[in-house]
Amino acid sequence: QVHLVESGGGLVQPGDSLRLSCSALGFSLGNYAIGWFRQAPGKEREGVSCVPRGVGRTTYADSVKGRFTISRDVAKNTVYLQMNSLKPEDAALYSCAAGPTSACSADGRLLLPGFWGSGTEVTVSS
Repeated sequence: QVHLVESGGGLVQPGDSLRLSCSALGFSLGNYAIGWFRQAPGKEREGVSCVPRGVGRTTYADSVKGRFTISRDVAKNTVYLQMNSLKPEDAALYSCAAGPTSACSADGRLLLPGFWGSGTEVTVSS
């Protein structure tokens, strides 16, 4: 079985940082494009950031450019989302997804995700 497991969410204040992790069980993340998505209550799910298979450019939603950084650690079979300068509007359930044949859109979405993790909650509040 293949699984994605997210971790690292929590309650932080505006301006703080968090690092989310997306760990793969049962397969190698290095062979997949990986995307981070988020969904706030009452809102549609949106793509946040994406890292393509192999060599390629990571992409970000305009709302997080300059504040969030996605990275892949092949040895740890984990993809990270470093989130800095967090804002209340960043609060959401963050999920990662993997796609074996999919690519990344220019605005940070993983296209045609194959499977998902269950998510980790991020709350930004003073």
